[in-house]
Amino acid sequence: MKKVMLVDDEILIRESIRDSIDWKKEGFFYSGDAPDGELALPLIEEQVPDILITDIKMPFMNGLELTSVVRQRFPDIKIIILSGHDDFQYAQTALRLGVEDYCLKPVSAAELIHMLHAVSARIDEEHRLKQKNTYTPDKLYADLCGGLIGTGAAIEAAAQLDLMLMAPYYAAVILSFIPSSLNESDMDQSQVQAAEQLLVNTLIEYPELCFFRRSRNETVVILKGGQPDQISGRMDTLIQVLKHKKFHADLQLSISCGDIHERLQGIHLSFQEAEDDRMFKKLSRQNKEAMIEASIDHSPDSVLLDRNRLIDFLKLGTPQEAPGFIRQFASGLNQINWNSMYAYYLINDITLELVQTAKLTFRSDSNPTETMQELQKKIQNISRGEECQDYFLEVFDRLWKWRSEGSGKYGELIEKVKLYIRENYHNDQLSLHETSKQIGVSSSHLSKVFSQETGQTMTEYLTATRIGKAKEMLKTTRYKTFEIAFQVGYNDQHYFSNLFKKVTGMTPMEYRKQGHPSKLAETSAKGGKRM
Repeated sequence: MKKVMLVDDEILIRESIRDSIDWKKEGFFYSGDAPDGELALPLIEEQVPDILITDIKMPFMNGLELTSVVRQRFPDIKIIILSGHDDFQYAQTALRLGVEDYCLKPVSAAELIHMLHAVSARIDEEHRLKQKNTYTPDKLYADLCGGLIGTGAAIEAAAQLDLMLMAPYYAAVILSFIPSSLNESDMDQSQVQAAEQLLVNTLIEYPELCFFRRSRNETVVILKGGQPDQISGRMDTLIQVLKHKKFHADLQLSISCGDIHERLQGIHLSFQEAEDDRMFKKLSRQNKEAMIEASIDHSPDSVLLDRNRLIDFLKLGTPQEAPGFIRQFASGLNQINWNSMYAYYLINDITLELVQTAKLTFRSDSNPTETMQELQKKIQNISRGEECQDYFLEVFDRLWKWRSEGSGKYGELIEKVKLYIRENYHNDQLSLHETSKQIGVSSSHLSKVFSQETGQTMTEYLTATRIGKAKEMLKTTRYKTFEIAFQVGYNDQHYFSNLFKKVTGMTPMEYRKQGHPSKLAETSAKGGKRM
């Protein structure tokens, strides 16, 4: 029977949680509670609970400070955060400290019991692995994602397990099953188990993937490859396959991706980015749930807004167009009661979506967590439609600065790459590695920046350049197809012809016939006279 301890500065919360659960029946022992972290520490040292449930905002020592101390002194204690604040920074800090779950108040007894059983199952699994006194593939992958194992130890463990782990580049993807309805307590574990099995069967079909079960409803995939483009292609293929897979009508598969990084230790970085993405989506989902509940209580306030149009304007709009666009968009908010919770959750949800889009689309060094924290404070002060319009103008102004920083930051680099490709497209050995070496940046950084800034991979740009030059030569010269193929960087005529048809819809000969035969004949005739 596992021991559970609770820390919360609100006595009503402590009493409610303590009295609303039949601890013995659920397989737990309630070992006590405390009103703040400072008073909790002596009790934790005395009781050494298996699971610690703590609030964040408390006097003397808050929940995050307590979590940090407990993680250092009692690393085996599992921690669940309960918070009344849907602030991404709190959630992100908690995850960095290694908490097991982060849940917004109020939380029902059923939800808390569900979390406790999930954490209990994880404890049992960890104990089982420790007893085996050896690494398993799942344990190795989990430690790589958590940054808990060094490169040397990971290589040695992989060799013992006969795992093909080594590669220049890696990326992590978190796959989470969530209910089609917004209430996570609605998840049927038998449905989740069946869906997870179908997911595993799907992933097994791709032997180049490494994956492990992180929890009952989460699976982590590690992609590896020799080039960033290779990993990007595999990731896109995996996402498309999973999106078209029918797991269960009552479940959705949430996909959170990290960036591509070099070396084994890059797995941890990519996993952290995927985890940030997962938590951002979870907070957005919880906000939507609260918004829907609020709209039920205040049904006259409910409004329909064209979110896609708003996102498009974020990507393509201008400051000059902003006042008119925002005025028109915000006109749909005129009937809202600005004193209702629905108003707060609606604006917060729109803001989350805008910031998340800007984070994924614009390449800026700005911190989206801090931005979101500041904007949430401003949302609380909105009391009428005019203030809402001013708020959105400020949001767009901030996010467009990210856009400007991102677009201007890498312009010179992109032009250097394009020039190098135009001057060396005829080299059949031209590659991402060779180009990055000549430009003076890492290949992973160059691949990421080029794709983000141009909307196409370097391979796609190189292909377009080569095919464009081939089209020019087909129209203006009498070179044979294999000669043109060689001059634009292809040693294999058949590969070139197939690629040409794929890009243009015609074979090289068909394209040449649609050119200017009279001019070609004239050129040929002139050549004959000179001869």
